[in-house]
Order: sequence, then C-alpha cells, then structure tokens
Amino acid sequence: MTVPKTSVLVLDSTDPDPLARFYAALLGGTVEPAGGDHDLLLVSGHSGVVLGIRRDLGHAPPSWPRPEDSQQAHLQIFVAPTALDEAEREAVSLGARPVAAERDGTRTDRRTDLRRYMDPAGHSFVLTTVSPARDTAPAA
Repeated sequence: MTVPKTSVLVLDSTDPDPLARFYAALLGGTVEPAGGDHDLLLVSGHSGVVLGIRRDLGHAPPSWPRPEDSQQAHLQIFVAPTALDEAEREAVSLGARPVAAERDGTRTDRRTDLRRYMDPAGHSFVLTTVSPARDTAPAA
C-alpha cells in the first residue's frame, strides 16, 4: 500500500511575499503561511495548494535562457485557447517579463500558443493553451 502523500513545487526567493502575491494574482489564488515553516508561503487555487514560495536569502535568480545554462524547472500554466492573449496581458501587468516573442504560425496572428516569461524574481514560466478535450483551466 502506498503511503498517502502530497507535493508542491517550491520556488526560492530572497523576498517571498511579493512573489507569492504575484502568483496568487496570476492564478486567481490566495496566499497563506505554511504551518510550522515561517519561511514558506503556500499559494492555493480552486483545486488546492498549487505552489510554494520559500525564503532563501542566498537565492540567485536563474539565468535562463542563456544557452550555456540549463532552464532546470519551470511552471507551465494552461489557459483556454481563447484566453491566451488576455492571460498574457494579465501576466505582464502583474510584473512578468516576456522572454520569447516567437512567431511560429500556430495561430492566425502568426504568434505561438506557447509564450515564455520570467516572474518578478527571475523564475521562468510558460503560458500555453490546453485543448478543450483536456481543458483543466477554469472557465473564462
């Protein structure tokens, strides 16, 4: 029998409060401290905890997308195809920095359905579409 477990991706940050608020606003969630760990904030959405932000005073932001460095890990945020442009505007208005402005022709406006950003602390994330059959994003 498998022992019940839960997991969450944790991002390090020298200042976790603003980064947690960024992701809470972007994902439509809330921020609460983790019980027993005063350096960890948990961002929860409609389906439960989705992300942790932990204080690490020695944290250095990733340097991706430089070719000599590995991306290591990134968040992939799914939205409905009709909501991608709106999600992009929202992310940028909250402080995300675009990393790639590809035009690969997957859309009628010749932009891609996969858009890369850096969060305010320098972690990479992607906004991308999910097909209606597998749509896990909340209804727009």
